[in-house]
Amino acid sequence: MRMRIDLAYDGTDFKGWAKQPRLRTVQGEFESALATVLRVPEAQVVCAGRTDAGVHARGQVLHLDVDDEVIAAAARLHRGGPDLGVVARRLNGLLPGDLRVRGVSEAPEGFDARFSAIWRRYAFRIVDTTERLDPLVRRHVLAWPRELDMAAMNAACEPLLGLQDFASFCKRREGATTVRTLLDLFWERDADGVLVGTVRADAFCHNMVRALVGSLITVGEGRRDPQWPAEVLRAALRDPAVSVVAPHGLTLEEVGYPEGAELAAQADRARNRRELA
Repeated sequence: MRMRIDLAYDGTDFKGWAKQPRLRTVQGEFESALATVLRVPEAQVVCAGRTDAGVHARGQVLHLDVDDEVIAAAARLHRGGPDLGVVARRLNGLLPGDLRVRGVSEAPEGFDARFSAIWRRYAFRIVDTTERLDPLVRRHVLAWPRELDMAAMNAACEPLLGLQDFASFCKRREGATTVRTLLDLFWERDADGVLVGTVRADAFCHNMVRALVGSLITVGEGRRDPQWPAEVLRAALRDPAVSVVAPHGLTLEEVGYPEGAELAAQADRARNRRELA
């Protein structure tokens, strides 16, 4: 069986998603608990997207292939099949409080947590006035010392949408493409006046969201015109004037998947290298 696991975590005290020797990571903590629940020597999961140190998630998605006899031993039978809710409850009984399983289900045919995804949606939260500062949300909201012009930030967002080479906003990795399709990028204030940026793309490269937010904050402060982020993008070179903001304001909110036969078809497409026409 291929299991789909929906996961949420507070990234504050993790050194990112990826397992690393002698460091506390989301993958390390979760795979250790999963191996215990499944009674196997080790369990290796595939995630929809790795998050950096300090970044949070409400909508992380994983998959894991499990032998029938292993899952039968770990979960009670329910109407002829394993009760995967038992696996979720046992995992949450072992996991620390900053890492929670939101659901465990049998994945549909063709599902791949990483390659079947058609988009990932992040939110970046900023509080930019003293009156709105709330110490109870300091772990997932960035406190900014100056009020930001949301209209100017939104004006700067529009030229960045679509299929583009985001090399100017990414930390390069050898052999990896920086071409991405940015589907949504906009800012709005929630009921408490917190500035919330929504960023949705087919995929993201390293530091891309935090660098985009850094450039838009520069516009919001009035230090650059709204056209500046697009000028940086067109240069296709990492610009030292673009700051990568602190990670704790960033949360992976949701991962989108197609249905039916499109799951496997999307997985095949996603394995191809993205290029501009």
